Amino acid sequence: MASDRSLDPRLVIARRDLASLGREKTIVLAILIQLFVAAFSSFLVVGLTSLYDPGSVESGGIEMAVTGDAQQELFEAVAETDGVQPVAFDATDDAQQAFNVGRVDAVLTGTYASPDSDGQVIEVTAIAPDSSIRTTLIVVQLREVLKTLERNERFERAESLDAPPLELPPEANASPYFSFTYTVLIPLLLFLPPFISGSVAVDTITEEIERGTLELLRVAPVSLVDVVDGKSLAMIALAPAQAALWIGLLSVNGIAVSNPLALLVFVAATAAIVVVFGVVLGLQLGRRRPAQLLYSVLTLVVFGAAILLPEHPSTTAAKLAVDSPSLVTYGHVAGYVVAAVVLFVVARRYVARVEPESL
Repeated sequence: MASDRSLDPRLVIARRDLASLGREKTIVLAILIQLFVAAFSSFLVVGLTSLYDPGSVESGGIEMAVTGDAQQELFEAVAETDGVQPVAFDATDDAQQAFNVGRVDAVLTGTYASPDSDGQVIEVTAIAPDSSIRTTLIVVQLREVLKTLERNERFERAESLDAPPLELPPEANASPYFSFTYTVLIPLLLFLPPFISGSVAVDTITEEIERGTLELLRVAPVSLVDVVDGKSLAMIALAPAQAALWIGLLSVNGIAVSNPLALLVFVAATAAIVVVFGVVLGLQLGRRRPAQLLYSVLTLVVFGAAILLPEHPSTTAAKLAVDSPSLVTYGHVAGYVVAAVVLFVVARRYVARVEPESL
């Protein structure tokens, strides 16, 4: 006890709040889930990418019925698409019947738009299963077939145009695993800790109020500002500590994360903003359930509204992680730091005016 008395009361409160997190099963479970994702990211990313981009996984052979006046063009486009096998049908009704009995997975009917178009316009009608486990994959493959058809037609008809067409963009062979890792997985691991910290801040403040322990401040040598500072600093420090651990585990799994220091500063600033918001909300409402509900709703609304910024926070995190930051990216990080400091100062002044008896 003597060592606690010699320390800053805010540090004592922060240390005790962090120690008490081990008894919060929900928080521990959330951290363990993040730990599992980060520790086994190289294995999980394969399965998760199949949900993020179904076309990245081999389809196992989808058979598409091809029919209509433009059957030849469609047949070539289907044959050039990986994982898809064309099946020619002379009559559309026969192709439809084969689809109904499950002999083919989809139907493509190609017709020329009108007699006076001289075969220059092709209309394609696609039929895919309405409710099937493979529906998403089939739709993705249908899209690839139509892209291939468009490229083939542009190439074959280029000489008949009065003016040269625009050059087709080069086909990108970018790995979907790279896109998923840096645009989904890493931002997810970096933003969950701040949101959890803000939720815990709401819980700790409202719990003190509901239990009536804040009334002891009238006789204790600790002010309300010290209590709020200690609780806030503990939750703010927790977020970048988790983020640093996740970045380390991702590196162990072979996923390189650039600019780790800038990312940790970004996470700490985001955590400070969210925690300050949670603390003020907890003091204002004083009850856990409505405070948590309002915190969750407003946090999601604000995070979604961030799309109006020149750069969304998840984009900032992704660009830093992939080592392609711009001046806008660094400007956003600096802006979050300034906003965090300003909000923290304003919140302390608000807390200083709050009387324990009113809580």
